[in-house]
Amino acid sequence: MPKQGTKNPFNMVVLVAALGYFVDIYDLQLFNVVSKDSLRGIGILDPVVIDRYDYLLFLWQMCGMLVGGLLWGILGDQKGRMSVLFGSILIYSLANVANAFVVDLTQYSIVRFIAGVGLAGELGAAITLVSEIMHRESRGYGTLIVVAMGALGAVAAAVISNNPFVIFGLQPWQMAYIIGGVLGLVLLLLRVSTYESGMFEHMKHNNQIKKGNFLMLFTDRERFKKYLACILIGLPVWFCIGILIKFSDKFAAIVEVVGEVKVGYAIMYAYLGLSVGDLISGLLSQLLKSRKKVVVAYLLFTIVLVFVFLFAKGLTANSYYFLCFMLGCVTGYWALFVTIASEQFGTNIRATVTTTVPNFVRGAVVPIILGFKTLEMSMGAVNSALVVGGVCITLALIAIFSLKETFSKDLDYIEIS
Repeated sequence: MPKQGTKNPFNMVVLVAALGYFVDIYDLQLFNVVSKDSLRGIGILDPVVIDRYDYLLFLWQMCGMLVGGLLWGILGDQKGRMSVLFGSILIYSLANVANAFVVDLTQYSIVRFIAGVGLAGELGAAITLVSEIMHRESRGYGTLIVVAMGALGAVAAAVISNNPFVIFGLQPWQMAYIIGGVLGLVLLLLRVSTYESGMFEHMKHNNQIKKGNFLMLFTDRERFKKYLACILIGLPVWFCIGILIKFSDKFAAIVEVVGEVKVGYAIMYAYLGLSVGDLISGLLSQLLKSRKKVVVAYLLFTIVLVFVFLFAKGLTANSYYFLCFMLGCVTGYWALFVTIASEQFGTNIRATVTTTVPNFVRGAVVPIILGFKTLEMSMGAVNSALVVGGVCITLALIAIFSLKETFSKDLDYIEIS
């Protein structure tokens, strides 16, 4: 690969990374879609217990992603982006298959944690790899393809999980997990068509360079501020997905939506919106030659949509699903958010940053949900969501203004400890 990188965003590395993220998001959101059916499928019939484990198992998954984010990030800088990309796919694919055969809550918790560890590596490795093999003026196109394709994985999860077909007496939720696992394992066959980042290959033989040193992010004040800001930018995305969409049936009842709102369909429409939003935000950043301007605009639109979502009265179920779609659109800056993180740091800790940042944001859904649940007891779901969402969006706005613009930045450099 020439030093300046390829300008073709449809090369095999980008396509494999995009397909990997498709399966990644399929598994990540599949639990939210089938959680209650799967809990009933293993014999949990008490609605109170189902509601409790509906989010506790999700938190186990997100804790796994926190652990995996750190593990895969360090390995990505020490062993290579390709190793992490396919290693993570292998682990979450096997966990997917195993999830179809859990028989109790203990097994379910363990498998979701392992799945979370596997799911943590794919996006960071994919974005790091794509950013480094693409031309610096064109890498935004490559990363938007990866993330937009990935968002469609949630749509596939909703569609497949609602398909009534069964094989060998397995329940639909079991079939959905098995299909996700098989898709990931098949994807491993495409490894032979991809190649490692030239920037990493150039760096890996230099033993004097510290690679994947996570502590470097905390030993320099400015470096730490950049790292923290990169994390804070993504909080509103997972506030909207982890609170508003995850509990959309609850909010729909509060605003008196006419008709039944199913969380699985809300997730599907929200992720369709995320896919569209990521495409638009990526294209806008290329046209405006700015990451920051687009993220700021999206955050401002998010404020508007959150208020509409929480206070629009008397909508039909279809109108409410459209609102979920629009909420997905205005939070569809995930590609830019991860790309910004990748572009802020040198080659020797780039994978560490790009992998840990989105997973710390995903892991932040734990305190976000716990905060929401705690405040809900005293002020109700709507006011609780306003407070938690207000904090997330305010922190994101402060963070994005604190960072330097990184469009077309040369990434071929290292961080000095």
